[in-house]
Amino acid sequence: MSQTETQHASAQDAATAGLPQTDEDGLYEIRLESLGGLGAHLTGKMLAEAAVLGMGLNGAHFSSYGSEKKGSPIKSFVRLTAASGEVRTSAPVERPFVVAVFMDTLLKDPAVLSGLRSGGILVVNTTKSPQEIREELGFEHDTVGCLDATSIALEEKSRINTAIQGAIAQLVPFMDLAAVREVLAATFERKHPSIIESNLRTFDRGAAELQVDQRDPSPEGRDVIGVEPAWGYLNAPIGGVVADPANTVSKNLSGSRTGRIPVFHKDKCIHCGLCDLACPDNCLSWGIIHHEDGTWSTEMLGIDYQYCKACRACVDTCPAGAITTERETPGFAEANTVPLDWSPRVVAGDRRHEPG
Repeated sequence: MSQTETQHASAQDAATAGLPQTDEDGLYEIRLESLGGLGAHLTGKMLAEAAVLGMGLNGAHFSSYGSEKKGSPIKSFVRLTAASGEVRTSAPVERPFVVAVFMDTLLKDPAVLSGLRSGGILVVNTTKSPQEIREELGFEHDTVGCLDATSIALEEKSRINTAIQGAIAQLVPFMDLAAVREVLAATFERKHPSIIESNLRTFDRGAAELQVDQRDPSPEGRDVIGVEPAWGYLNAPIGGVVADPANTVSKNLSGSRTGRIPVFHKDKCIHCGLCDLACPDNCLSWGIIHHEDGTWSTEMLGIDYQYCKACRACVDTCPAGAITTERETPGFAEANTVPLDWSPRVVAGDRRHEPG
């Protein structure tokens, strides 16, 4: 049998297995876009395990990540096919039928949706509605599902990946919700039996509270969005050249935040500076305060959220409770940021001015 005939047979087998769409190799592909520490790898593993052991499909799963630390980008890949089919590739999923985004801040990078096929599914952890996400992305076709997984996880004292897993199992047409739920329970029973019930509630709420806006596929079968890498082996600069160097002017860590953010309460601050010693990104703003009696002091003014990845080391260090952890809501960081100013300055009360 030729390669073309083999591919055609794989696609036919996948169709009889109930897969709604497949590529030329009979594969249904899912890509999870996340940050380290949110559980995307475990979610992909459980989805693949449920499909293989609970639904009789064939499949594979692996993840791609760099420094293996919280806040770093991570992608998790799931490939599924009929039981008679084969998964003969371990390359990253570049043209998925489903993209699940674990934090809506990741949507600032257009590459997150790169290659999403026509007729595909987008799942986003966000407080926004599917219509609002469509407007922001210019996403006119296909299916958009939104859920506030962060709030669900906070209320159930669990993690957002379990809610997103429930949303994916609910939205992907051929997924067996019960099979995925059973794998979730078995996984946590082996590792942490005490948190099974809270995670099952989180899973169920993710499936139940998902908001869906389903529309016709984009015309002519075009991909919804395609973003090519800036550099490849054909156009890469000569060795050693850094074509796009990072710098403190353009650095923006907001995409590393995972839904909770440090909030400064000036009335409680004793200006001891311990938070500044703990902050790994130097994102706390300080100023010189001149008092009416002629004395002066150095005091904390606030947080520059452009540079804050919300590690919350400042919260753990503060002895006065002047920095607390709060849920990050849309627009909060932009409205409350106190920009860093590295030039010499004097602060009179709450008003800044350059020294004369």
